[in-house]
Amino acid sequence: MMPRDGGLKIRYPAHAGSFYPGAPGPLREEIRKCFLHERGPGRIPEAKGGPGRIVGLVCPHAGYMYSGHIAAHAYCRLGEDIVPESVVILGPDHTGSCGMASMMVEGVWRTPIGDVAIDSDLAKDISDNSDLIDVSDIALRYEHSIEVQLPFLVFLFGDRVKFVPICMGLQDLSTSREIAESIASARANRRIVVIASSDMTHYEPKSIAEDNDRAAIDLILRMDDEAFQGIVESRGLSICGYGPITALIHYSRLSGARNAELLAYGTSGDVTGDYGSVVGYAAISFER
Repeated sequence: MMPRDGGLKIRYPAHAGSFYPGAPGPLREEIRKCFLHERGPGRIPEAKGGPGRIVGLVCPHAGYMYSGHIAAHAYCRLGEDIVPESVVILGPDHTGSCGMASMMVEGVWRTPIGDVAIDSDLAKDISDNSDLIDVSDIALRYEHSIEVQLPFLVFLFGDRVKFVPICMGLQDLSTSREIAESIASARANRRIVVIASSDMTHYEPKSIAEDNDRAAIDLILRMDDEAFQGIVESRGLSICGYGPITALIHYSRLSGARNAELLAYGTSGDVTGDYGSVVGYAAISFER
């Protein structure tokens, strides 16, 4: 069972101190540097909200030193556009614990700079609409793809935003669309944003990674979920969160998104100087 504190179910951070700093001061400073990085957006959003056009985002989930400046582009766009009521974070299963798909429907996820509460009403509505998603606290205990997004949300919004964590074990087209439809059916009049947590090509020379990622991103920007799944399969692409991305594409179309925009792209080689084996990272927005 998930530990409880005074009756409150708490999911403690499993990757603080590795993917990102584990102490509050250094973590806030690291996120600030991501926004002001030479390859980042170059500014820290005030997060007061704006026109509210954003439906969803693709964000990377590697260690902040490698991909945090790319993720910052997505969070800068979010902070300048809307203060959502809730964020649904779709992440791939890196631990083999999530079955077809798993989610939590109550409690909080703790970060070094604050807690993020689960939107239980929204989570239960999504669960009720889905025959695929199991409710499991244990399945998400060590999954980093969802965890690494939360400090950015706390940095921008404090405790103003709740979230729903969904981890996808199956990432095929049918599963991805079913999850997207479950979220869309549960949305009602809520002001929500969906984040697909994914890195792009893994451990290929930079030229190959960029070629593969360019082809995949082109289909994402065309909002063609079937063609995107097709190229992942036909080329054997190593995009770890292709299911969450597929679900986001389908959800965005159901939600009236008319435009997808590549906000930033880079590779781990941009940081390490090693271009022989890189991981690609992309930040993409979907907007009405």
